[in-house]
Amino acid sequence: MNDWPEGWSDSDRGSRYGNGSAAAQPESARVMRQVRRGPAAPPHGAGVPQQPSYVNGQGYGDYTDARQTGYDSGYNTGQVYGGPGGPGGPGPEDPYGSAPRPAPNWRRRIKWTAITVVSVLVVTTVGTYFWADGKLKREVDLSKVIDRPEAGEGTNFLIVGSDSREGMSAEDKKKLHTGSAEGKRTDSMMILHTGSNGDTLISLPRDSDVEIPSFVGSESGKTYKGTGRHTKLNAAYAEDGPELLVRTVEFNTGLHIDHYVEIGFAGFANIVDAVGGVEMDIPQDIKDTKSGADFKKGKQTLDGQEALAFVRTRYALAGSDLDRTKNQQKFLAALANQVATPGTVLNPFKLYPTMSAGLDTLIVDKDMGLYDLGSMFFAMKGVNSGDGKSMNMPISGSSGGNLVWDKAKVKKLVEQLKNDEKVTVTGG
Repeated sequence: MNDWPEGWSDSDRGSRYGNGSAAAQPESARVMRQVRRGPAAPPHGAGVPQQPSYVNGQGYGDYTDARQTGYDSGYNTGQVYGGPGGPGGPGPEDPYGSAPRPAPNWRRRIKWTAITVVSVLVVTTVGTYFWADGKLKREVDLSKVIDRPEAGEGTNFLIVGSDSREGMSAEDKKKLHTGSAEGKRTDSMMILHTGSNGDTLISLPRDSDVEIPSFVGSESGKTYKGTGRHTKLNAAYAEDGPELLVRTVEFNTGLHIDHYVEIGFAGFANIVDAVGGVEMDIPQDIKDTKSGADFKKGKQTLDGQEALAFVRTRYALAGSDLDRTKNQQKFLAALANQVATPGTVLNPFKLYPTMSAGLDTLIVDKDMGLYDLGSMFFAMKGVNSGDGKSMNMPISGSSGGNLVWDKAKVKKLVEQLKNDEKVTVTGG
């Protein structure tokens, strides 16, 4: 029976197909024919895919021919997924393989990362410096001060807290219990000496009895001759501002003042709030309706309003102005200690508000720089931590309600400061 369709016989299948065998035993192995894409055009019209031609070969394709046609996948070499380069890697003769990804150059990456970080830090630091430097109010001209004593070793800052209400609203004045007096007066005055033998903070009581010397008016330029007139120290500031105050301090002490720093009520309160408050150990219960102070004895964190009330408190203290100056020293040193900490200096969310709050209301001399200002703060921090000394100007008594300095002690104190020696004099 013929099993082929349409009555084809075995001989009708043509030479293109292998001859089968009806024998019970399988035929012997035949030579497999290789497939090669022929170069000739299809015989039955354009567009018909080229048909493979069958040629005698060895197995399924000769390796060289297959490589030429691009059909080889590596079966003849035993590497299915690429050449000698490994799984997925290019073989030495594989034009279609991808190049291996080079190992990262960590040394180069670290180098450029470090350069980028340093560049950002430098740009930020320089930008911050010029930003802060531009905020300083260099309004005090110490070149107008006449007959100045010679400068000694170390640096002397005259730090003044004024009762200036500049920029304060009526609500602010009420909240801070500042009153509404016009102009400004000095509520506190201190000399900070920085040197190689420890830093010294000396309070000058506002009620100190001093002589007003000859001076040149800061605004008029007119020379005013001294008459031997004595008055309270804070009157010098009220009479002709910072220049006359510096002139009066230098004349009555013989100590050269290198820099002048002044801050008003609003600026002081804003700095305290910017650093998140300052912890203080209140030595006694204090209640003062004039300053607004109302504190219980013990450790507590003061905000700007409370801090201002604390440093201005006078009438609730037994020693009046002398006790107030001691509280002012303690607080300013604690404030400096809070400002000059890594938590503030390295935290831009604290540093910039703190600098802005202080610099907006800080008045300094024309030669004052940010480096000098930083030196002042760190010196005050040193005093607070016990590396320096804080004291009042030595007092020997009083005259007409004014506190009289102990001249012998003041002379020795000034000599020690001029020579940058360790201060051994005790204050009043």
